[in-house]
Amino acid sequence: MDKQFDLVVIGAGPGGYIAAIRAAQLGMNVACVEYEPALGGTCLRVGCIPSKALLEASHLYHKAKHELTQFGIDVGKVALNLPAMMKKKSDIVGQLTGGIAGLFKKNKVTHVKGKGRIEAPGLVVVELTAGGTQELTTKNIVIATGSTVARLPGVELDGDRIGTSTEALSYNEVPGHLVVIGAGVIGLELGSVWQRLGAKVTVVEYFDRILPGMDTELGTLSRKILEKQGLVFKLGARVKSAVRGDKGCKVEIEGSDPISCDRVLLAVGRVPYTDGLGLEKVGVALGKRGDVVVNDHFQTSVPGIYAIGDVIRGAMLAHKAEEEGVACAEYIATGYGHVDYDSIPSVVYTHPEIASVGKSEEQLKEAKIEYKKGWFPFSANGRAKALGSTEGRVKVLADAKTDRVLGVHIVGPAAGDLIAEAAVAMAFGASAEDIARASHAHPSLSEAVKQAALGVGSGATQI
Repeated sequence: MDKQFDLVVIGAGPGGYIAAIRAAQLGMNVACVEYEPALGGTCLRVGCIPSKALLEASHLYHKAKHELTQFGIDVGKVALNLPAMMKKKSDIVGQLTGGIAGLFKKNKVTHVKGKGRIEAPGLVVVELTAGGTQELTTKNIVIATGSTVARLPGVELDGDRIGTSTEALSYNEVPGHLVVIGAGVIGLELGSVWQRLGAKVTVVEYFDRILPGMDTELGTLSRKILEKQGLVFKLGARVKSAVRGDKGCKVEIEGSDPISCDRVLLAVGRVPYTDGLGLEKVGVALGKRGDVVVNDHFQTSVPGIYAIGDVIRGAMLAHKAEEEGVACAEYIATGYGHVDYDSIPSVVYTHPEIASVGKSEEQLKEAKIEYKKGWFPFSANGRAKALGSTEGRVKVLADAKTDRVLGVHIVGPAAGDLIAEAAVAMAFGASAEDIARASHAHPSLSEAVKQAALGVGSGATQI
């Protein structure tokens, strides 16, 4: 193993492994330190990928059980094989984590297995998984250690009956009653998985709405759809405690009767992970929420040390970390690297999906920006009707004077894919008219985006 590197990346999640590969492509001698046996970080191992595998599997199960007859397909009795579903999930994770190892080898990135800490600027000490320590000297260091689950006072995690998303991805049976604390992305996605598979699911949220931070109209519409599917919401509710007893769990809620249930999923967000990195020792400044403070070029308060992804400010999204990984590596190599934070989309993979990019109506009103709004329902879209998935709508927000697109919000089938058109349009400074005048295939779901853009101006032509 080389002991002298141009760059050492600590963490092999979406930000870290992408930064390492991009830096290697730019000619740097790179090492990436990771203490988990599998590469890919939380996203690949116990986050984005396994949750999407279960979301797809549970949706297919629910569709086979309740929806296929409307298409003239009679399948008889539908049975759940939970072990097989979990195996499929694990197989997908294994294939993708193995793929990153292959990419490291292809790009000549040195994979150092162990837990790294910054001993001094230019020096990373690794407690090797195989035993002993290894010193890595380097010109630059990138901190890409990601985030960990946020805790809630009074909620006694036991790693089984009262757990986090990690446990909820691997239940060995369908809970009779699952209480989800938190109506954010993780809570809604995993709540949907287990509700489709047969659990009663109650979602408890401190705020008076689901998906805090997203467009309010989007959240309200999504809640109504999810309630029709069977999710029960208790909004404006503060959880005092969650404890495990002999016959299940009990969740205490301020000003309300306690809820008895079989399992509890704590999903109140995530916090930056910096434990054991030695940041205080070398003088790396931290923010109020424990995040690593960086400038516009991802530089920390210590020269030669950078940070990206969940460990710094901004939305905790895998693709945001990837963009920062590329930009940081390019800045170190070339002196230039940039991320357009105004065009980073976010997606909730419920059914229908929920997707946003840019500003919400609330943010525009708060900033006193005058805007125009166009919208279009999937109930008027031919492709959505053919799919049997007509709930939801597309909303386009544009500057009232310039017509430049400021935000796009979608609830509907394949919203996570449709939002990409809006993200690209915004990245290029497009107007609503630009989207509206571009030809969209017929019949396709993308026509709903075109029609919503038309609605900003002269009006949609299909309603």
